[in-house]
Amino acid sequence: MKTRDRILECALALFNQRGEPNVSTLEIATEMGISPGNLYYHFHGKEPLVLALFERFQDDLAPLLDPPGDVELSAEEYWLFLHLIVERLAQYRFLFQDLSNLAGRLPKLARGIRQWLNVLKRTLATLLGQLKARDQLVSDTQALGQLVEQITLTLLFSLDYQRILGSNGEVRLVVYQIMMLVAPHLTNGSRQAAEQLAQRYLDT
Repeated sequence: MKTRDRILECALALFNQRGEPNVSTLEIATEMGISPGNLYYHFHGKEPLVLALFERFQDDLAPLLDPPGDVELSAEEYWLFLHLIVERLAQYRFLFQDLSNLAGRLPKLARGIRQWLNVLKRTLATLLGQLKARDQLVSDTQALGQLVEQITLTLLFSLDYQRILGSNGEVRLVVYQIMMLVAPHLTNGSRQAAEQLAQRYLDT
């Protein structure tokens, strides 16, 4: 692995463990056993490090947020899609542990986060729209818009909320919460199937 990639891996691990504000570039270099000058050669401070990690985060999620327009997902595939998104959020959880302050200090990151959120919400709206087109979802456009917002907030902050309560932050619990947000908007047969699937998913 190249030194640049090793630095990113080390920084990601330390940021996730301690929180980005509590980790210095000197500590990253020390953890890696390299000189601060070597690290500075690749990243001129912590801001470029954070931005590079956010770029990797976007690249990791890009295939999930750009599904083919004509794809028809089964119920299980919808939840697998959510599971994969939450897994990647967990891998880069430092970004969302203090998002408002981090974005406030790094305007480039704030712009990137806003653009990424717009893509995420468009994807969620498209997938819900496909369910509605197949008569599995009964809510009107305004209600679905609010549902997209609720799902987005749950995706961003549920893992951190779990950690505040003293748990490790479980991916399956986040997916369960989203499934139960969607369930009341489904038609009777689809709702019962979704609720049963959600419970099985939580118990797994």
